[in-house]
Amino acid sequence: MTYCVGIRTHEGLVMASDSRTNSGIDQVDVCRKMHTFVTHGERLFTILSSGSLSLTQSIMTRLEQEFHAGEGLAQVTTFYDAARCVGTKVREVAALDREYMERDHINFSVNLLVGGQIRGEDTQLYMIYAQGNPLRCTRSSPFLQIGESKYGRPILDRGIRFGETSLEQAVKYAIISLDSTMRSNVAVGPPIDLLVYANDDLAVRRYRRLTTSDPDLVEIRSHWERELRRAVGLLPQIEFGSPPAPSELGPTT
Repeated sequence: MTYCVGIRTHEGLVMASDSRTNSGIDQVDVCRKMHTFVTHGERLFTILSSGSLSLTQSIMTRLEQEFHAGEGLAQVTTFYDAARCVGTKVREVAALDREYMERDHINFSVNLLVGGQIRGEDTQLYMIYAQGNPLRCTRSSPFLQIGESKYGRPILDRGIRFGETSLEQAVKYAIISLDSTMRSNVAVGPPIDLLVYANDDLAVRRYRRLTTSDPDLVEIRSHWERELRRAVGLLPQIEFGSPPAPSELGPTT
């Protein structure tokens, strides 16, 4: 299982991913799910991957080969074209492997987040589906998730606002979202890869890899749990009236 999140604010992007990959309870490994493609001063792409590891490795290998040859992501002129370029690689791998996987009742499972910027355009964030089609992150929906998203979504829904959330705040939301997911699902696990991209940087300037024992991660986790319990204690009490008549509660024994 996997959990990756991309948050877009008026200041830039925060991209975060876990590193656990497994093929059953007896085969659990660590694998980086964050991939960067950079031409300094010109363009930067960060891709987060979820789904079958063999499929995402094939997709990333094809993208890297093109990039190093000055093609693909190295030459697209718009970020939409970049999203379509990644989607094309998904379809190429699907053409190679989907038939054989589905013949053995294995789903063709892959989803990607692509965030970054091409010089002259705004910072952008897209999700690429298993069919290769892209979905763009918008100001009214300023984050995208892939993988095991349900545990980490509530904090993002309540907190992230495109025009109000700073990059520093978005980092904290991303960490809490990842940590909440790891707490509730053992199939999502550390280390956490965290990249912060400020508008027009066109380079990787802030990156961290947080292990389970990283002091910043431990402090954020402890502080969040402590403050959550304190906030619950400050909420107004729920008042209860007179007990209902037995007939209102249904059959009793």
